[in-house]
Amino acid sequence: MIEKAITIAGSDSGGGAGIQADLKTFQELEVFGMSALTAVTAQNTLGVHAVYPMTAEAVIQQIQAIGEDIGTDAVKTGMLFSADIIDAVSEQLKKYQWKNIVVDPVMIAKGGASLLQQEAISALKNHLLPLAEVVTPNIPEAEVLTGMEIRTTEGKMEAAKRLYEIGVKNVVIKGGHDKDEFESSSDLLFDGKEFFTFSSKRVDTKNTHGTGCTFSAVITAELAKGSTVHNAVVIAKKFIQAAIEDQIEIGHGHGPTNHWAYGKRKNI
Repeated sequence: MIEKAITIAGSDSGGGAGIQADLKTFQELEVFGMSALTAVTAQNTLGVHAVYPMTAEAVIQQIQAIGEDIGTDAVKTGMLFSADIIDAVSEQLKKYQWKNIVVDPVMIAKGGASLLQQEAISALKNHLLPLAEVVTPNIPEAEVLTGMEIRTTEGKMEAAKRLYEIGVKNVVIKGGHDKDEFESSSDLLFDGKEFFTFSSKRVDTKNTHGTGCTFSAVITAELAKGSTVHNAVVIAKKFIQAAIEDQIEIGHGHGPTNHWAYGKRKNI
């Protein structure tokens, strides 16, 4: 049996984030990757220079092409850009009754460019998050989604509870933006009953482009293979730590992570 996963997200012409990062990650974890493109970005390590969104109908047609023929074992959503696209994606996910939905609420690029229209935030909360098995916001994204400021571990826990109340089954708040932690980076998982913390050594590097996309893509791939959410997050943490530590120097700005680092370490 071949496990399959689809990423519904934007394209990064620089190859470090978006569907390019997702498909590389799926391949590294031996999951067959498919995609539905929501937007084309003109992007490199220096930033996002232009965004060309797809129509909602174009996104629907791509999803239906997969749904009517191949199907999928897990779904990852990334940059969805507009309320129309979010509504369309949500309807298609319900239509095909796909499970193992991982929502990476992509809002802001590394360089600061907005990747989600303001009016799309309510659509995300009302229509897509209630379908999600896992949501993986970083701290700034969690602040937008919950309307609260997050400065402490207790703040992360409260934000996770608020996101769970929206209808998400599992909430992972990533700690890369945590200003209280200088030596480590801690991600928080809340499954509705318990909190779990996953910590790793913080790496001083500018080559972190696509970390969020890659992290959630690992969770998606592992869920497609039948993993529990907890174990999927454990693998995601190891995968992204290796990807950051084993640096590759590409471009003149925020370079991409090393997607093959985890696999090479396993094979040593």
